[in-house]
Amino acid sequence: MTDIAVSNGLPLSAGLYDPRQEHDACGIGFVAKPQGPASHDIILKGIEVLINLTHRGACGCDPRTGDGAGILIQIPHKFFARECAKLGFTLPPRESTASA
Repeated sequence: MTDIAVSNGLPLSAGLYDPRQEHDACGIGFVAKPQGPASHDIILKGIEVLINLTHRGACGCDPRTGDGAGILIQIPHKFFARECAKLGFTLPPRESTASA
């Protein structure tokens, strides 16, 4: 294969690299709030990211929130403790399980 110049600024072809095979990457979305008070806003932002990724073509799992990539959230300790109590066991205090 001969070297080809590409008008959009990609490098010339070399070895196994061929600029004609370049594609835009959709990638992923990442929203995090490691410090500060808990807030439902982070959930809304995560759902917005998933909705914005529906163009990836794999959205069949959950058409309301994206392609099934999902959201990983922290379960509020009060809620978790209450639900565990319904199942007959007690969680340790939040302070003993929270990360620093």
